[in-house]
Amino acid sequence: MHEGVELPEGAEGHADHPLTVPVSVTISILAVLVAGVTLLGHRAHTEELLLQSQATDQWAYYQAKNIRLHEMQAVADMLGALAPLDKEKAATVREKYVKEVDRYNSDKEEISEKAKDLEKERDLVSRRADRFDGGEALLEVGLVICSITLLTKRRGFWFGGMLIGAVGVAMALTGFLLR
Repeated sequence: MHEGVELPEGAEGHADHPLTVPVSVTISILAVLVAGVTLLGHRAHTEELLLQSQATDQWAYYQAKNIRLHEMQAVADMLGALAPLDKEKAATVREKYVKEVDRYNSDKEEISEKAKDLEKERDLVSRRADRFDGGEALLEVGLVICSITLLTKRRGFWFGGMLIGAVGVAMALTGFLLR
């Protein structure tokens, strides 16, 4: 180095700049908002997975009922098609299986509706999670742009970062408005 030239050793002068404190506070607020929106996104994704699991369980239950239904139909059809020795007893047994077929049919409808409802709820939660994720990303970008202000001392970065952060907050809040 040249003699007589003194290099700054730290953040001298930065603390005296009028933007340092407000930008630092803005960055802190954005960091807290990022943490909150991130938590909301994680919880929404967890709920989405649970709903998907419940819907899958309902469809498996539906399939089990469907298999039993076909078994009952086969037995009822055989009892109706064969010439049994005791026609009265065969008719009684066949009627029992026909009632079971009817019951399985109505059970299948209920199970199917419940599974479809769970899938609709899962889709809603998925869209909500997407809004939280988008809000989180915009908040992070806003935070980074605000931090550039501390390096450049240009107010435009601070305002730009706050604007992007506000858009991120608005996007995350729209997740609560989805129905």
